[in-house]
Amino acid sequence: MKKLLLTALSLLFTVTVYAQKPRELVVQIDIKNKAQKIDNFGAAGAWFTEGIAKNWPTQNREQMAEWLFSKEFDTNGNPKGIGLSAWRFNIGGGTAEQGDSSGITDFRKRVECFLRPDGTYDWSKQAGYVWFTKKAKEYGVANLIAFSNTPPVQFTKNGRGYKTDKDYISNLKPEHYSGYAGFLVTVLKHFDGEGLHFNYISPVNEPQWDWYHAPGQGAKQEGSPWRNDEIAHVAKALDSALTATGSPSKILLTEAAQLDFLYGKTGNANQQTQAFFKPGSKLFLKNLKHLPSLIGGHSYFTDKGDSARIAIRRHVADTTAKYGVAFWQTEYSMLADGYREGKAGRIPAIDCALFLSKVIHDDLVYGNAAAWQLWNSWEPGNPDFDTRYYLIALKPSNNEYTDGTITATKNLWALGHYSRFIRPGMYRLNIIRNDDLSAEQIAQDLMVSAYASEKQVVLVAINYGNEARVLKPEVSGLKVKGDADVYLTTGETGVDMKRGKVGNLKEGFKIPARGMVTITLNN
Repeated sequence: MKKLLLTALSLLFTVTVYAQKPRELVVQIDIKNKAQKIDNFGAAGAWFTEGIAKNWPTQNREQMAEWLFSKEFDTNGNPKGIGLSAWRFNIGGGTAEQGDSSGITDFRKRVECFLRPDGTYDWSKQAGYVWFTKKAKEYGVANLIAFSNTPPVQFTKNGRGYKTDKDYISNLKPEHYSGYAGFLVTVLKHFDGEGLHFNYISPVNEPQWDWYHAPGQGAKQEGSPWRNDEIAHVAKALDSALTATGSPSKILLTEAAQLDFLYGKTGNANQQTQAFFKPGSKLFLKNLKHLPSLIGGHSYFTDKGDSARIAIRRHVADTTAKYGVAFWQTEYSMLADGYREGKAGRIPAIDCALFLSKVIHDDLVYGNAAAWQLWNSWEPGNPDFDTRYYLIALKPSNNEYTDGTITATKNLWALGHYSRFIRPGMYRLNIIRNDDLSAEQIAQDLMVSAYASEKQVVLVAINYGNEARVLKPEVSGLKVKGDADVYLTTGETGVDMKRGKVGNLKEGFKIPARGMVTITLNN
């Protein structure tokens, strides 16, 4: 009886151990099997930036800059920052000078304008925005992108930074296309003289929305709709102005409000890849000197449901490839409720971060995005729950917004798992998994993507499941030198791209449940 009991306990122990052994995923990686070339990972510093850089304690804004731009490590080998390779600068339209009469209710979302009403320029404007852009440059951020949400208010039909007619037509007066282009190029030329070269200038933003608010209704921000023919008009005017000044800056179009506007939808600003890059189109722009074969779109409102999200991105990849156009994802935050994935109540920061990392994965893997840029780097909010809008949570100490505290969220490190080690010029690699899961199943399981330069392979793995997993990468074409560096983020406080080592890749390495990992392999 005693012997039978011991045998039963032994079997039970064996079964328990077996059940607890993490499932393994083997991925085959050939560094010659290349997909798209990566240009940059970036973010924007808008709205709240002006008050922070002017008034908040120096150590706060220096810390914010370090979190975003630093490529250095602390004494334990953990990244000090996420090493962004692009930074988006908002060229304002002058709603800040209008004050309450601007109609924009939140003073922090009004933006100054360099152009005075008399046609002269005041380069002391937007000092907060400029401060962070200079910091980006100091940290070695190579790709600076200037974007405009509205023409200067003196150029608009209603003298405001948004529409008061719901007609989906640009707010720019027809006689001011050349003036608007001249304004943008003057701003670029000025900052070239300051040592801040903007690689790209984006003249329209989310042209599909009406940006309408009736007088007295209260607007949320600067904005203007643009029909496709109006976008072509402004692009041609801007190309001429850039050529006249000898500027090397390039034009970035179209900052579509949703990714499906890049290939489909209806309205006056739809099918934008075909409209501007299909040979024979009456709005064909590929012959413009300063317009690269590149189109930008925003991942807002196309992130709900794994199947729909993946399908939309595949449509983007197919359409842009058909017309020889690179795709950049140029704005995203969790504006809609897709990030909730059916969950009620407050969403923990790690869940927001995992969803963010999934959207980035899908944009890169299925959309073939060559660049990925977040919307706003910082906004007021809770760092522990519902961090849907920001990388850094702000806690203003007063209503005037002259002081406050800052906290890095898990979203910062979720983006950092990509931006810190996947550097400009690397290629995404096609990988082969041994589990035969569909793309939709992978989205709830262990997502893996790989990237390579001549000297390094970088893997990003997202364990979306509730159980630990083991990842076994099999890399061909690379002779691994030394141990692999592994950087881990989990929901645990302080585990934010925490560095570790893996000595034997053949045995694989464990990824905790609901965890994110970046692995770097040196040639």
